[in-house]
Parts: sequence; C-alpha cells; structure tokens
Amino acid sequence: MPETPMVHLIDDDEAMRTSLSFLLDSAGLDNAVYASAEAFLELASDDARGCIITDIRMPGMSGMDLVAHLKSKGTKLPVIVITGHGDVPLAVEAMKNGVADFLEKPFDDEILLAAIHRALSDHGREGNPTGDSTFASVLATLSPRETEVLRGVVAGKANKIIAYELGISPRTVEVYRANVMAKTGAKGLSELVRMAMSAGF
Repeated sequence: MPETPMVHLIDDDEAMRTSLSFLLDSAGLDNAVYASAEAFLELASDDARGCIITDIRMPGMSGMDLVAHLKSKGTKLPVIVITGHGDVPLAVEAMKNGVADFLEKPFDDEILLAAIHRALSDHGREGNPTGDSTFASVLATLSPRETEVLRGVVAGKANKIIAYELGISPRTVEVYRANVMAKTGAKGLSELVRMAMSAGF
C-alpha cells in the first residue's frame, strides 16, 4: 500500500521543529522531523509521499543543496523553502529550480498550512491552466514603474538593488511592490513570484 502523505520538516533549529510539528499535529497533518537534510535523505523512503518543508540555511547540506540533490534524483516531492528576509534572492532561485513555494520568516501559521495544502493538492498537476491569461490581464493594469519593480522582484533582487538600478529609494520600491501585490491579489511575495513565473513573466 502507498504511504499516507507525510509532511517532512527539515530544520536545524530544535525549537522551530518542535513548534511547527505541534502546528501540523494540530492541523491533522502527519509529519516527521529531521535535524538536517542528511538525516532526511538517510531516513525517508525513496517512495515517500507528501511534501518537504526545509530551511534554506543549515549546517552541512543547505536547503538549496537538498533541492538540487532531489532534482538530480528525479524526486517528485514538492518542496516548500523557509527563508530569512535576506535570503529572498536564494528563494526565488529555488523556485526557478522547481520549488513549490517559499515563506519568509516570520510567517503566520495559516500561510504555512495553506502552502502545505496547495503543495499536496497541486502535486502531479501540470502548471496552472488559468495563470497565463489572468496574469496577462493584470500586467496591463500595472504602471511602467510597477512593471520594472516586478521584474526586479522576480529576478530575485533585493529592494535596495532594485532602488539603485531604478534611481529611486528603497522605500519607494516598497510602495510600488505593495501596489503590485494589491493589483495581482497576491497574499505574499512567494505567491507573487509564483504567479509571475507560471505566466512566463
């Protein structure tokens, strides 16, 4: 019999593992915790089902290293990357390498649970059938400057880099980014990047 879908939680921070495992238990999600990517690779079965949540920065094999390893093996488990604010460019890079989602710390419990359910339900589907047309119509409502900021965000650039390149202040970049979020209806940076990438932006 196939395994029950399992949320595989990988983080070197014991307090984070305990907290998130409690949250997943409370939500009725079967989960297993690992202190390192190496421990996950050693203990998880090759035909494991479910999804993976991994911190992006860990001693030894990093979350990015794990993503690359799984991709090279052809593993189909969707991966959600947890990232600090300064790691957003890395997280965008991870999404381009097939990661299902990324969450910036600190994040709400509901956002994490929504990302997990989305990863589990989308697993095995081919893309978003309505993403292209929906996002194309949204693009038409963006100002030229908002479009430039969006391109910088999707490229994984930090606000201060986008600001420098456009000759505006980081605070102004934040305002434009907030405008883009509002117009697209994205609930977070990861959703915005995912929408743009699914539309080939």
